[in-house]
Formats: sequence, structure tokens, C-alpha cells
Amino acid sequence: MRKRNYTFVLLFVLCQLVLMGAARADGISESLERGNQAFHRGQYQLAIIEYQVALAWHGPHAARAHFNIGVCQHKLGRPREAIIEYRKAIKLRNGKYPSASYALGVALQTLGERREAQDAFRQAVTDSGGKHAEAIFELALESQRNRDFDSAVEYYRRAIRQSKDRIPACHNNLGVIYAMSGHLDEAIREFEIALKQSKNKFIEARDNFERCRHLLISPSPLLIAALRTSEGYSDQPLSCE
Repeated sequence: MRKRNYTFVLLFVLCQLVLMGAARADGISESLERGNQAFHRGQYQLAIIEYQVALAWHGPHAARAHFNIGVCQHKLGRPREAIIEYRKAIKLRNGKYPSASYALGVALQTLGERREAQDAFRQAVTDSGGKHAEAIFELALESQRNRDFDSAVEYYRRAIRQSKDRIPACHNNLGVIYAMSGHLDEAIREFEIALKQSKNKFIEARDNFERCRHLLISPSPLLIAALRTSEGYSDQPLSCE
């Protein structure tokens, strides 16, 4: 009889633990989902509260919650607070969290810490197996700023491949590099691609295209100097996971 009672109590306890685990998982999932919904409504402070609720439980979700809080802090104009959250997220994933490393680089750039930002972008590329197109774009842009045009071209081409050619800014910036080196036909072709991909809404590419057409008729150092490099692309904003 005692053995039977003991077995019954053990089964009861196990059932309770299973139910508690399920309730915990549901609570975490619901908090993260409510946080994401608030984020997409632009209610970033409310989203932070929901992600913090999820952090009341320990588990692998914590890295994602910290990352999402970081994105919200960035949206609220608090890059320093965002950096703290991104670094927590990266640490919780043993140093390998490409999305958080990329976001960390963006936040560091906001603070003017370009060297540290580039390190973060390189980490994102490495941890993604070379597939993080946005981080590769940032490496290309920094190479172009430093007038290392060969590296910039290589990075832009890699970003185009990894993004499946979804970053018009890559083509615009390649066009600028080609025009500066005197390859106007190639430059015009790149600007045309950027315009086509953006449905003719890419202002820098449109202006650069017109300048290059004039350059074919009448070379001018002033027109070359007026070509505009794109510093980013609006269709790839930071977002929560």
C-alpha cells in the first residue's frame, strides 16, 4: 500500500512539473509575442516591458529578449543602452549571434565609434558563415570611405550575392566607384540597376545616372565630385526577432 501511495505521489509531482513547464513556456512565448506586437505598433517602451517579463524566466530565450530590448532602445534613440543589451545577448549565445553583432555595429556607428563598429560587422559576417549581407555592405562602405576601392568592390559584390541582389545601394555605390575610375558605361549600368530595383525611387542613383550621362558628353571633375555614395538602405531596418 505504501509503495502504491508513493508511486501515486511521484506521478502527481511529475504531472505538476510538466504542467508548470508548459505554463512557463506559454508565458515566455506570450510575452515575446506581445513584445513583438507592441514593437511593430511603434510602442517601443511597452515592448521593452514585455521582453523584460520574459526575462523573469531563465532559458535560451533570454538572448533573444535582450536583443529585442536592444533594438527597442535603439529605436528610442538610446544607443548606449542598446549596446549593453546587444552585448548581453551575444554573451548568452557564447559570442556567436550574428544579428546582435550587426546591430551592435550599427549602434557603435551612431556613437561615432567606427573602428569598434567594423569589428562588430566582421564578427557578424564570420558568425553567419559569410552570409550576413547587411554587415558585408557596411564593410564595403567603410572600404570605400578609406578609398580602398578594390576591397569595396569585392565586398559590394559579395553583399549582392548574399542578399540575392536586394540591396540597391550596392549598385549605386559600385557605380560611383566605376565613374571615379573612368568606367562610365559600367557606372551607368550599375545606376540603372539601382533605379530598377527601387522602382525609380532611389534619388541618389537617379542623380548619379544623370550626372554620368552628362559626363559621357562633357567630362567634368565637378560632376565626378558631385556623385553621391549611399550610406544605407531604408528597406533593411533593424527589427526584433
